[in-house]
Amino acid sequence: MFMNVYLETNRLILRQFVVDDLNNLFNLNSDFEVMRYINGGLPTSYHDIEKNLSKYLESYEKNTNLGFWAAIEKISNKFIGWFHFLTTTNFAYLTEFNLVSGNEIALGYRLCKDDWNRGFASEGSKAIIAKGFSELGVTKVVSWALIENKASIRVMEKAGLRREKEFCFSENQLPNLLASERKAAIYGLSKDEFIAKYNN
Repeated sequence: MFMNVYLETNRLILRQFVVDDLNNLFNLNSDFEVMRYINGGLPTSYHDIEKNLSKYLESYEKNTNLGFWAAIEKISNKFIGWFHFLTTTNFAYLTEFNLVSGNEIALGYRLCKDDWNRGFASEGSKAIIAKGFSELGVTKVVSWALIENKASIRVMEKAGLRREKEFCFSENQLPNLLASERKAAIYGLSKDEFIAKYNN
């Protein structure tokens, strides 16, 4: 059984990252299709992956409720990607674009291409949102994606989030994408909306 499990769903275990996940992260971020709507398809260097993983591991010492979580498929015991649940203050551009107040929690996900279209992103997102509202004192969850990333937007909608605003990343922020490709949308769901939805 995995140590430091964050939550479980019918098909997934979300757990803390460990040092041995380095190659899992490197392979995930080396896939052009995975990175296409993140930075135009550029892979992340091994050195940067190492730095990111170190940050994930350090963050658990400060807060075991918020962070990055490795997603493992139960039936195969395979790493399929990650989810994050973080304060929006980790993303300076959200404040810069006046998209958040700073009290929201940001949901994110990145899955291996082989595991797309299997419902894992929606399953994990719904479970994290429910945990946030029922156990962690979260009052609002937000998530965002480039408008061209229709699969990610479907995940947000299936998880109950609703479109709130549209915005556009700058060329400096996403230099490998055209202006038309940098258009994005932020989605949100408050605890009150969540309770109303599931009490009806």
